[in-house]
Amino acid sequence: MAKLYFYYASMNAGKSSSLLQADFNYRERGMATMVWTAELDTRSDGMVSSRIGLEADAHLYRPETALHVDIAAAHNNAPLDCVLVDEAQFLTEEQVWQLASVADELGIPVLCYGLRTDFLGKLFPGSAALLGIADALVELKAVCHCGRKATMNLRVGEDGAAAKDGEQTEIGGNDRYLALCRKHFSQALNG
Repeated sequence: MAKLYFYYASMNAGKSSSLLQADFNYRERGMATMVWTAELDTRSDGMVSSRIGLEADAHLYRPETALHVDIAAAHNNAPLDCVLVDEAQFLTEEQVWQLASVADELGIPVLCYGLRTDFLGKLFPGSAALLGIADALVELKAVCHCGRKATMNLRVGEDGAAAKDGEQTEIGGNDRYLALCRKHFSQALNG
């Protein structure tokens, strides 16, 4: 039975490189995959790429993308062995349910990779839905500057100060976000 997986972590934990490794493993064995990433992440340019230099072409999804329809059409054309979704925090709740039906009805494993929480410690809608219905939850580990497990994403301004308000989604990398343990996240946000 195919499953819906959610691999979650803070920034800089290797989510995209883990996705790319899984994609490589399937393809190395002659299996067909379909890779997706959020169009919202303008850094992607139609690719999933990792900080360590790995990358792969990807289909782009938007909130209105009917993932089940698009995946089923591709599967009917050439059978798929796995669907991989990067930046899964940007999925809508409806899209998460569509991915669940890809696993349940089409029998294709779906591996989703994304952030659990935003820069204020709030769940993203896609992450909340995945935490609620995924068959398997896997936490990937990042490290805080103190050596403890980093579970939080702190947004910082150009001056390095913690952002305490703003839109939930602001695309950025190491220039805008720090992966911190909860203790150092709370100190930076409340300090």
